[in-house]
Amino acid sequence: MGVRIRQADKDDRDLVVAVLEEAFHHDPVSCWVFPDEAHRRAVHGRFLGVFADITLAEGRIDVAEEGAAVALWLPVPAGAPEEEEDPTPALMRRTADPDNERCELVGRLTGKVHPHDRAHSYLLMVGVSPRRQGEGIGAGLIGAELDRCDRDGVPAYLEASSARSRTLYERLGFHFLGTAVDLPDGPRMWPMWRDPQAN
Repeated sequence: MGVRIRQADKDDRDLVVAVLEEAFHHDPVSCWVFPDEAHRRAVHGRFLGVFADITLAEGRIDVAEEGAAVALWLPVPAGAPEEEEDPTPALMRRTADPDNERCELVGRLTGKVHPHDRAHSYLLMVGVSPRRQGEGIGAGLIGAELDRCDRDGVPAYLEASSARSRTLYERLGFHFLGTAVDLPDGPRMWPMWRDPQAN
């Protein structure tokens, strides 16, 4: 049985943020950015809302199984970014938690290792409701975009935020690029790449 997928629009923003907040509430990176759980609960949705807004404007959000999972995809062109410094991390900090430098730092550190030598599809985030995890929904949701990438000859890129998710991505054909992002006194993130595969 395949995963039912539809593309989100602006009316789905609250749903997307709610799924991401629930899926990432206990994620190692989210816990590092917002160590206090009560504070995380208060500001995490605003933080994740920045990702949703950018992706709705510039990319595509796929929604699976009537809102059980979401995947945020951005097209990244080849070549170095035009701006010297990506304004998104500062926006994340301003929007979510202005006194928390970690809101900005995580984006700056991942931005430094993001490859730009080839155009690719960037999986910014994928979240599955904890009640539906382990059913293959996340893999099915990602797989739909990877099928498109394979047909179009486009690579894909992401940063795994846990050892568990890294293992899932490896099963989908991604490989670790060799330079991890070590958050100061925090968890490790793994930049991963997938070349298009012949069918």
